[in-house]
Amino acid sequence: MKNNFTNLLKGGTVLGVMLMVLSMTSVMAQEEEEETDDFTFNVTLNSDQFFGFYPVFQGGYSISEKTDFTFYGILWSGGTGAAWGNWTEFGVGLNFKVAEGVAVNPQIGILGGNLLSSGTAGSGRLGDGIVPNLTVNLNKTKTEGQIYAGLYAPLRNEAPATGTTLSYLHYWVNYGYKVSPFFSLGGHYEHLINTGGSNVETSTDVYQWLGPYIQFTKPTGGPFARFSFGTDLVEGNDSFFKLTTGFSF
Repeated sequence: MKNNFTNLLKGGTVLGVMLMVLSMTSVMAQEEEEETDDFTFNVTLNSDQFFGFYPVFQGGYSISEKTDFTFYGILWSGGTGAAWGNWTEFGVGLNFKVAEGVAVNPQIGILGGNLLSSGTAGSGRLGDGIVPNLTVNLNKTKTEGQIYAGLYAPLRNEAPATGTTLSYLHYWVNYGYKVSPFFSLGGHYEHLINTGGSNVETSTDVYQWLGPYIQFTKPTGGPFARFSFGTDLVEGNDSFFKLTTGFSF
């Protein structure tokens, strides 16, 4: 009888340990899932006739109910930027959820390359420029949109005697209607201005794009594809096209 009781006790102990391990595993899995929900990461692949091919990544981590820490990077070097000292942009900021479906995201980035600091002269260098920028995102049941503005200013002056530093203002506005969870369409306006430099006295328009876009999105969220196209309002330019596909992780 004693041996049977001891064996039962041992069995109960083993069962208790197993239940405790299962309980701890469940709690850890739940905590991990909550932490995963706090982190977002998106990658977009872009192509247009000015910048060429350039991947972009954007990430965020929730620090409160209405505020996220954000970071981003643009690999301009994938396209035309390869001739600009392997031009690369990286930045951080904060995202504020100001209303239902509306978020405001100020960020500041730093550039590596040679476009701003020397007008593409010489080798690529860290601190080529600084980019204070602001993004406003709209994502409601039936509407979507985005406003972006970024000032690209040189941090260093590495221009040769006959060269110049460069600075740019880049902004765009788009707004669309969600015909269904799968399909949306809208309008896109984008403007790039060369605002000057150490040897550039007046600003000039690089391009000024205006036209429609169509977008296809997985209804449950995740991947999407957008095609924007239309006219270039700058004299001497013809038209524009911009293709973007994105993924969320």
